Amino acid sequence: MKKAMTISYEVGDNLYLNITNKCPCACTFCIRNNDDGAYGSDPLWLEHEPSPDEIFADLDKRDLAKYRNIVFCGYGEPTERLDVILLVASELRARSMCPLLRINTNGLGDLINGRSIAAELCSALDIISVSLNAGTKEEYMRVTRPKFPDAYEAMQKFTSDCVKQGTAQVMMTVVDVIPPDQIEASREICERLGAKLRIRELVE
Repeated sequence: MKKAMTISYEVGDNLYLNITNKCPCACTFCIRNNDDGAYGSDPLWLEHEPSPDEIFADLDKRDLAKYRNIVFCGYGEPTERLDVILLVASELRARSMCPLLRINTNGLGDLINGRSIAAELCSALDIISVSLNAGTKEEYMRVTRPKFPDAYEAMQKFTSDCVKQGTAQVMMTVVDVIPPDQIEASREICERLGAKLRIRELVE
């Protein structure tokens, strides 16, 4: 019997939604370079991008009230499917006992969608978590390898735009394996943009 593809998966007390495998980056440290899943999940490679109906059917099997966050994050960049994020978030918000809604994003949604998306995302979600990955443009481009030449600037503008909305918590993340000078430079970027810095542990 064929195993169903993984649309949602648990990490600690959060539920993650895997809605696309598309991504404009080819990060050197990306977890999908080494495994088919994340944090012990079933494989996250999708046979097709799940429709909203498929996502809701999957969510209906879960006790959503037990999760701290529902996180748009899987084996791709969620803002590749902005319309689906907004639709699913709106439906979830209408449910009683809805957890906080978060996105883990590379911050390139403006370039992906060809317009500023900060206002829409911040009105739909509670937490915006942007992968900063490095404290300088040179290092960012080296480790993130985006297809957009202006990715570094666009990622920061997106973050700043989200902060200016004033409706969602905005953080930027780096992994704890980068050198101390890169962490300090990342901290300075976050202070300038008004976002909180979160230093994540590398997941092997």
